[in-house]
Amino acid sequence: MWKKIAFLLAISSVAQSNELDNLINSSSAIVDQIDTGVKLVGAATEYAHHGDGLSSGTLSSTAHITAEQVEAYNSALFNMATYQPYGDVTQVLEDMAMDSLDEMETHIDTFTEVVVDMIAVQQVAEKAETASTPKQEEEVQVFVSQNQEMLTIDQEDVDSYNTSVDKIETSANEASAYLAVANSEAADFLQQSIEDKNTTANDVNIFYDAGAQWVAMGYNTTRNLTVVMLNGNDAFGLDLYYSEADILAVGAESEFYRTSPVGMGYDCFFEMDCEQ
Repeated sequence: MWKKIAFLLAISSVAQSNELDNLINSSSAIVDQIDTGVKLVGAATEYAHHGDGLSSGTLSSTAHITAEQVEAYNSALFNMATYQPYGDVTQVLEDMAMDSLDEMETHIDTFTEVVVDMIAVQQVAEKAETASTPKQEEEVQVFVSQNQEMLTIDQEDVDSYNTSVDKIETSANEASAYLAVANSEAADFLQQSIEDKNTTANDVNIFYDAGAQWVAMGYNTTRNLTVVMLNGNDAFGLDLYYSEADILAVGAESEFYRTSPVGMGYDCFFEMDCEQ
């Protein structure tokens, strides 16, 4: 099994906590301590002047503000200063892209396994293509007759191959669409639309539509869609569609292809019999 393409994507997946709740809890905790302290001081101003009350001498410690409370409050304060009450549509798009990339890697694993199972067909093709004399044709015939069971391709493997190729293309397109929008001015457009509708990035439905050639965002409160075209037909100019020839040319230069049995040749890949 050959080495897969490594996809390196610096995307944060840390879930955003409820910063408002954290600020409420941490600030209220300190207010409670201050409230206790004010009550204690108030009591002192009453009994100290009249000589009619004594505490245990340690009651003031119950009004102390701890270092942990200060740290929690200051941290919540800092986080609230950068908090995005409408959510972050760019982060949502990047998370969706990561999910699609994970799905693609799973399908690539399936694809790679089934190709290795079927790749003996390449050995047959290479032997047949180089047979230019009756003697060489006889060698091919002997090879096939002796290894026919091993060389036969199962329909189940073919079905798995076809399905995995389809799913890889779908997942790759989804990831590319979401990342392209996330890294463009279109993300600001979607973010503003969320704010205008007084909702959040986590409460909208974002999806890639291959037929319509757009990334669309729907709202739970309406049936309206906000869309970003991926074919260059709007103000954002995201023209992502490549020709089949261009895509296959990129694939031919990829590490995945160059280190595969078809890229290296059967004997080179399996037998390390590589011509220099």
